[in-house]
Formats: sequence, C-alpha cells, structure tokens
Amino acid sequence: MNKIAFCLVSFLPLGLGLTACQTPKQHQNTSPFTLTVAHINDHHSHLDEEQTTVKFDLGQGPENILINRGGMARVASMMKQIEQKDPNVIKIHAGDAITGDLYFNLTQGLADAAVMNQICFDSYTLGNHEFDAKDAGLKVFLDGLKQGHCKTPIHILSANVTFGPSSALYQTNRVKKSVVIERQGQKIGLVGITIAGKTKNASQPNADTVFAEEIATAQAQIDQLKAQGVDKIILQTHVGYERDLNIATQLNDVDVIIGGDSHTLLGPESLKTVGLNPVADYPTVVKNKQGDKVCIAQAWQYNYAVGELKVRFDPQGKVLDCGGQAHILLGTDMQRVKSNSPLTAQQKQQIQEYVAKMHLPLSFITPDAQMQQVLKPYQLKKKTYVDTVVGTANEAFCSQTRPTKKPKENCLTYGGDVQQLVAQAMLQQAKKYFAADLSIQNGGGVRIEIPQGPMNVATVYQLLPFKNTLVQLSMTGHEVKATLEDAIEGANTDIGAYPYTAGLRWEVDMTKAKGQRVQNLQLKNASGQYQNFDLDRTYQVATIDFLARGSNYYTTLTSIQGERRKDFSLDYADIFLNYLSDIAKNQPKKGIYRLPIADYSTQKYITQ
Repeated sequence: MNKIAFCLVSFLPLGLGLTACQTPKQHQNTSPFTLTVAHINDHHSHLDEEQTTVKFDLGQGPENILINRGGMARVASMMKQIEQKDPNVIKIHAGDAITGDLYFNLTQGLADAAVMNQICFDSYTLGNHEFDAKDAGLKVFLDGLKQGHCKTPIHILSANVTFGPSSALYQTNRVKKSVVIERQGQKIGLVGITIAGKTKNASQPNADTVFAEEIATAQAQIDQLKAQGVDKIILQTHVGYERDLNIATQLNDVDVIIGGDSHTLLGPESLKTVGLNPVADYPTVVKNKQGDKVCIAQAWQYNYAVGELKVRFDPQGKVLDCGGQAHILLGTDMQRVKSNSPLTAQQKQQIQEYVAKMHLPLSFITPDAQMQQVLKPYQLKKKTYVDTVVGTANEAFCSQTRPTKKPKENCLTYGGDVQQLVAQAMLQQAKKYFAADLSIQNGGGVRIEIPQGPMNVATVYQLLPFKNTLVQLSMTGHEVKATLEDAIEGANTDIGAYPYTAGLRWEVDMTKAKGQRVQNLQLKNASGQYQNFDLDRTYQVATIDFLARGSNYYTTLTSIQGERRKDFSLDYADIFLNYLSDIAKNQPKKGIYRLPIADYSTQKYITQ
C-alpha cells in the first residue's frame, strides 16, 4: 500500500507561513559539514607509558633513540588538543579496552573504566576480549563506566550481540545497537559491530549469548537510521582492518568505518624511516556498494596512538573527502642507545625539524596531569604487587603459537618453549587436585616470551592474562585424539588454537585429511617412559574452562559433561605462580629451564 504524504495548509496572511510541511533539517544545509572523529582501539589495559626505540639520524646515520610512548595520560592530552581545535568532535573507542595487563587482573577492568570516564568517550564498541571473563566480568567493567564529570554518558554499542537468559547483562539494556549524536544540528548515526566467530570461539561469552553475522546486521541498523532521516553513518567495528575493507564494499549508505581488533598501524610510508611499518594510508578510502566514498581508520594498539579523522560531508550527507592522521604519542625525554646519553636540546630540535619536514605523525606530548591523578591509586596497587620476584628463568623461553616449516631461530623444536612450559606447569599442579594423566593448553592463551633472568608477578600475568580456570575432564583416548584434530584444524583459521600438552606427544602430517593428521601418539608413564597411547582407555585431562566449553575450535570437549567434568576455581595464572613457588621451595637455587626436546608435544610436523 502506497503511503501518501499530506500537508496541512495554513491560510494565514501573506508572509506568516503557508504550510506545516518542512524540508528535513539536515537537507536545508547548503554548505559542506566537517566532522572530526578522535579515536583509539585495543588499548588492552595498557594504561602506563612504555619505553621503545625510534630510529633517527643525528648526523652519523640512523640510530636507535630510547623514548617513552603511549599511556592513557598522553591519550587524554591528545584528545584535549583535538577538541580545542574543532567544535565538531566525536570520541570513539573501537573495542578491546580490557585484558592484557595487570590493571585488568587486579581491578576487573575498573581501572580502565575510570580512565575512560575521564576522557568522556561518546561511544565504545564491545571487542572480543571484553568477554574474556564471561558476561559477568563484562558487566563489572560496564558498571564502572559512569557519566562522572562528562556531559553525557558513554554509549556502549554492539548491534550484533544478544545476551541470553543466563547472562548478567540479560535485559539490562546496557548495550545499544546504535545511537544518534548531534553536532551543530547535524545528526550522526553510530553503529557498533563486534566480531562474531572470534568472540564466540576465542573468548568466553555465556553459552546463550549470541553474535549475529556482521554485514547483514550492520546493514539492517544502517537502514533503520536512514529511515529516521539520519544521513551520516559511522560504523564502529571490532572486526579487523582487512574485514573492514571488505565490509565497506558490501554495505549501502555507510560513510565512515572506525575499526579495531587487528591492531593496525595506518600512516605514511615515511614512517619506515624511523623504524615503523604502516600497513596502509590513514585514512584508507574505498567505495561502498553504491559507489560512494567510505573512510576507514584504525589507531594501532595499546594507547600508542590517537586517530584524528576529518570527514567533509556534502549537504546530502555523502562524503566529499577525508584526511587526518593517527598521532603516535611519544615523550619528550630521549636517550641515545649506543652511548647511553640523553639528547641535547639541539639534537631534539633536529629531530623535531625532521619530523615536520617528513610530515611524520609523531606527537611529542606531555601526559595530562588530571589523568595522572586518576591513575595514581591504581598504579600504586599494581606496583606493590608486580614487583614481587617469584622465580628465575635460567635461559630465555621462546614463544611460538603454532609450528611452522622452519621453527623460530631460538626455539628448540616444533612449537614454543614457553607454551610447552605452561602445559607442564598445568599438569604438575593439577596432580594436587586429581590424578591427572595429561594437560591440554592452546598456544594462543600464552602471550609473551620469557627472557632470561628474574621473573616477577607482572611477567606471569602478562604471560597468562586471561581469566581461565582449571577443569578436570574424563576422556577416552579417542576423544583426546579427536580434540587434537579439532584444534589443529582450527589453527588453520586461528593459529592460537594449536594444542600443547604435557604427558602426551605426537607427530603431525598436514598432508592428511582431518582425523588422520595426528599420528604416533605416546603417553608418558609414571616411570617417565613414553609408551603407545591407548585410544580405548579413559584418561584424566587437565585443561582450562575456556577450552572445556569448546572455544577456539576445541569442539569435541563440549561433549564432556556431567560427572565427566569437574571445575576448579583456580586461575591459570595462579597455577603458574604456584608452579614457580614449588620450584623455589624445593630447589631454591635451580630456577627453570626449557624442557627436554623429548617432552615437547609436537615431535614432528609435516606441512602441506
């Protein structure tokens, strides 16, 4: 049925108006409208500044200059600078605000919430790691996001997430699909999208929390906004840069995509002269399904950068052009690595001139004092805890998530030394709770290498930053093998799925079909000897709840339920801390060494 629009005509004296029909406000504009989007993504609880090296030529060729970078206090300073220049600013966080640093482990995300409240973001997209502590953990963090001194509360967005009845966020209305924000009378629609498969399979949302397909969901929400007369649409995604490029071409009426997840540095090629490697230009401009321009931007990671995207719209809301940069946040104190000496004022000026000449997006910026005060109590809590030394690494442990044709130069065999050590620690500690035969750990759950030397608490929580707990599974040998086959297949999509075990070893032939790749399985017996693995026997397996519920492609484990499963409230970082504590008590002068090659899970790896 066709809709007919009626106008109410008012027969008033000439000059007092003729009709109640009005052209929508946004279409009365006759001049372009410029909007600035200030944005970050994937800060992962990295609230403090960190040291890094940047290459500069001080007259004797490029050399490493030691300098501080990042930190939420510098983000706050840059955000303020951007707002002072332009009244039409929208501040966006594109997800993965939490997990990755002890600030999260110690405060359950409340430290991150406090600093985000201080910056007064307009909107924030849920990332996959927001679900690492299940829906209940996410609620703790979201409850910490308050309006405070901000004029408006932060809008939490994800159009494609639906919280099930078991979720702490069920029917809370905390997460919106979209929001409309006005700047100088112009309506801007913001739509949030969270990566679906990765969140469901590589994080820990509740089982009945559902993530819909990204593209169709985004289009449906954009269509609703357009029907309301909103003609400027920003899609804020947490799906990765490459997927952003693809999504843009499949959508109608999208104008801007502010992304996260892939930790992508965008910027000019000239950044390579200082040792940085941008993936593409900032912003990257592509065409949407209708052939209109879409501006795509991302701001690297860990509070290292703040994106400043300027978009100019025509009176009909289409993008005329866009520009800007991802400001890389650096300190003002610099030191020459080769001579271990601070730079002189003249040398600093020389660097500033080079940066200006090459149009490098490097910003030498002072941290915001107000943000430093917000951080201070959290920093004190962290320092008191992290400085405790819990063990010694007598040699460096390499990290390698998945075997390759040629292992890393400093790795002993196929796979990572530190992944193998974590699996070993899990098996040994699990034996305190039940008669564990073997352990299973995914490579992606182990995040850093361990350098030679003292290990403190901070190192352990950086190594194992997620909220995973110990689970006992009673499994047949057939089920164990099927699980390994699941994980090795899954590693073709997500390399972090690759399995590591203690007490069990095997060979892999990737030329075979799934189900036939894992060969020559052998179990370590009580006397320390390896013998053939009995597929018909039942084994007691130590693993983490993340895998036990089938995440990260460990599908077979979902069938291990009821009396065959027992959960322990023991965090996997605490498992490793207890492992180090036992070594310190029993062999105080020994420390830890890499395991013998014979104990590594993957003894042989044949590629396709």
